[in-house]
Amino acid sequence: MTLFPPEADPGGGTTGLAGDETDPDPPGATRFEPVGVEPRYPPPSAEVDPDQTKGWLRRISPLVLAHRRLLTGSMIAALFALLAQIAVPAVTSMAIDKALIDRTQPLERYVVILVGLGVLRGLLAYAYRFGLYKLAYRIETDLRSIVYRHLTRLSFSFYDRVQSGQIISRANSDIRSVQMFLAFAPLISLSILSFFLALAFMLWISVPLTLAAVICLPGVYVLGVVLRNRVFPLSWVVQDRTAEVATIVDENINGVRVVKSFAAERRQINELARQARRLQWANVATVKARARYTPLMENLPRVGLAIVLLYGGWLVIDGTLQLGVLVAFNAYILMMQTPFRLLGFFLMLQQRAGASAERIYEILDEPPAIVDRPGAVDLVDPVGRVEFRDVHFGYGEDGPDVLRGFDLVVEPGETVAVVGRSGTGKSTVARLLPRFYDVRRGAVLVDGHDVRDLTLPSLRANVGLVLDEPFLFSTSIRDNIAYGRPDADLDEVVAAARAARADGFIRALPDGYDSVIGERGYTLSGGQRQRIAIARTLLVNPRMLVLDDATSAIDVQVESEIHAALETLLGERSTIVIAHRLSTIGLADRVVLLEAGRVVASGTHAELMATEPRYAEVLAHLDDGRTSETTSGAVA
Repeated sequence: MTLFPPEADPGGGTTGLAGDETDPDPPGATRFEPVGVEPRYPPPSAEVDPDQTKGWLRRISPLVLAHRRLLTGSMIAALFALLAQIAVPAVTSMAIDKALIDRTQPLERYVVILVGLGVLRGLLAYAYRFGLYKLAYRIETDLRSIVYRHLTRLSFSFYDRVQSGQIISRANSDIRSVQMFLAFAPLISLSILSFFLALAFMLWISVPLTLAAVICLPGVYVLGVVLRNRVFPLSWVVQDRTAEVATIVDENINGVRVVKSFAAERRQINELARQARRLQWANVATVKARARYTPLMENLPRVGLAIVLLYGGWLVIDGTLQLGVLVAFNAYILMMQTPFRLLGFFLMLQQRAGASAERIYEILDEPPAIVDRPGAVDLVDPVGRVEFRDVHFGYGEDGPDVLRGFDLVVEPGETVAVVGRSGTGKSTVARLLPRFYDVRRGAVLVDGHDVRDLTLPSLRANVGLVLDEPFLFSTSIRDNIAYGRPDADLDEVVAAARAARADGFIRALPDGYDSVIGERGYTLSGGQRQRIAIARTLLVNPRMLVLDDATSAIDVQVESEIHAALETLLGERSTIVIAHRLSTIGLADRVVLLEAGRVVASGTHAELMATEPRYAEVLAHLDDGRTSETTSGAVA
């Protein structure tokens, strides 16, 4: 078997439908796919309205209306259940007056009717509750897919400035808050409808009694408005401080080794406690506002009930009102009170959902900085000529230029080492070739094509990038190596691992290639993680390869073995080696020296040693292998 034949399509690439629920392209569009993905789940039923001038409910309404059949069926069932509930007091009134007092009709008839109404209402209640909750969870699933799909399209510049805890909070607890409101809002709206139906029956029975019952309702409305105005800003604060707590937890889990190495556990606990107290204050303030106004909102209607009992009882004693009618009237008053008991809860849900929706829309309204230009073409079967032409680039909108007139040409099959002091822009070069960022001036070209004129999937499928701190997923080693080619068989995975000198330690693990590694691969050593990352890239077989200090954590003996294997493989592809160690330069056909963001010298290692004193001075610092580049968003 020939490992990584140069004529193979990089990554098993195909051109066709994405076949994935997170595909951002419109239906029917075709685009380059590095690996054909079999569709397993349906796409979102609709999209959030992009019009930012609309309210949050109007923006999410397309998701609700996409399930209009389920919504309509549930609401019809709920309406009939409500009518059955409204009918119960009327039947009870007739039973009291005609069967118990006047004895003109048999009581059994009304008992059967009441039992029938109870059974019917129970079945209808099951149907509409099941339907409405199913609707809410479907919308939650659609919203999660939409948010995650958009997150995958956002550029590195977004993640450079946004904390991961904020993103996690908005993609989880905020979506959950919206889902809870969508689940309960129809149920509460039904209770409001029951209020008006009960009011209609009460007016039909007695207008004076009805006026006595509703005399306190304007006060309830005023209290509801005051509560809403106080709860909304607090809801926003609660969600924001919940995200801050999530950020601290996320950073402490991911950085647990740093925390423990500095014995900083107590300081981090204090910081978490401080943020937790800030969240506690916001929650307590919300509860305090609800506790102050909700009891008044719930109990004011009961004042009307007391007036009705006093006035209605006098009418019954006077003989102008039947006892059964008064009983039915009191039952309708209790139905009218239900919406007011739920009003405080509903307002809390509404304000929290509104604040959460606005936080979600902040993500969805964030435009990706790196997108395909109109008319962008696929990079298919590239030769591998890479050119940086007068490139100027800096991180952030106002950040200083890291690269200033950077020029470099890498011919097909050539390996070029980029050498320079820390902060001269070496790792930045690695980020511009796959178009993680766009240049400010100049151009990056592949086979004569500006990378901005190429589709992102096809470009990145042909550029392999191995970093000094590789990220591994908490799954099996085989799945990690085959991440770029999930359809690769075990023989191909093993061949890539052997080329990266990883096969030996993998087979020594209890489950071999099926061994599940821990969070971010930290159950493995740094050198083992780097070898798996190299194998993962080699399996995809990119035409262009960027090694950014990819062997920094590997001992000298293993590094030399990897270099020996890479020398054969690199001859088939264009390679840029970001050299942080002197031993890495031995892989290169040519070396370029960076200073102040531009190339100041170029040639073989021997030529530069003989003619360029600045090169020898830089090598003196590289030889100990301790220099490092920056992380995303910082000068490199």
